[in-house]
This record gives sequence, C-alpha cells and structure tokens, in this order.
Amino acid sequence: MLEKVEALKNKVGLNRLTNQKAKYIIGTLLLSGVGVALPRIFHVLAGSSSGATFLPMHLAVLIAALTFGTISGTIVAGSSVVFSYLLTGMPTLARLPYMAIELVIYAIILSVCNKKFNSYVSLIITMILGRILYSFVLLVAVNWLGLPTYGISVMESIKIGIPGLAIQLLCVPFIARFMKERLNLKND
Repeated sequence: MLEKVEALKNKVGLNRLTNQKAKYIIGTLLLSGVGVALPRIFHVLAGSSSGATFLPMHLAVLIAALTFGTISGTIVAGSSVVFSYLLTGMPTLARLPYMAIELVIYAIILSVCNKKFNSYVSLIITMILGRILYSFVLLVAVNWLGLPTYGISVMESIKIGIPGLAIQLLCVPFIARFMKERLNLKND
C-alpha cells in the first residue's frame, strides 16, 4: 500500500518540491515583498521623488535576477509593480505598464548576461542595454501605438537616477553573492 502511495505522489508531482525549489519560491516571494516595501520606505524617509532618484524597486528585481535567475526576476518585477500600485498607488497607473516592462527587461538581460559574465559586468551591460531597449519600448508605445506616456524621457530618468545606479553597482552583486552563499544555491 505504501508503495502505491509513493508511486501516486511521484505521478502527481508532490515529491518535486526540492530544497532548492523551496528556496527559489520563498526567495522570490520575499524579494517581491521587498520590491513593494522598499520604495514605500524610501518615499517616507526621502520624499515622493526618491523613487526616481534611488530606484528602490529595481534593487529587488536585480537581486532576484542575479540570485535566482530569469523567472524569479520577472516574477519579482511584475508582482512588485502591481502589488505596489494596489497597496500604495505607486507607481501611478499611467507609469505602471511602462515600469513593469522596464523591470522585466532588466531581469531578463541581467540573468542572461550573468551566465556569461561576472555580476558587475552583467549589471553594467544590463544598465546600458536595458535602457536602450526601454527607449525602444517607449518609442513604439508612444509614437507607433499612440499610447500616452507618463511624462519622463529615458535620458532624464538616467540623470535623475544616478544615485540609484550607484547603489545598484555597490550593493546588488554583493547582496546576491551573499544570498547565494547563505542559501547554498551553488551546491543544490
């Protein structure tokens, strides 16, 4: 009888939640929460324009992409933006789709580049290539599809976001490496 139960578990997939998968799921959920909480903390401590300056939501997405990969990074990107909007009204509804696309672009590029380069080089490539692709998304959305913009250019957002880019370069690779070591992800 016990053998039949084990066979049924295997067939249904109940035994597939390995230790590594549990770490990825829990890590992704926690970073999604960080992606909602961190921008709120920055807004309370540094004012309403601090999100554009310090890019706090980007931190959770980039850490997820470096630590857990593409799927985690994109889940954190989408869920952070949507839940942040639903819970806090930020980003604005006009900015929400653009920010979701922007963060998903960064998550995908960073996790792909990280397979070929170290985390610092991957992050720099992501910052440059991500903004180029995001510029193209804005061009298509506004000029070709006639969708409204939220009123800021990519160049302006880069200038305003220099402190956030510096924080990303200083913190994201270190935090991702620390998490991978602590979670023992390399050995799972």
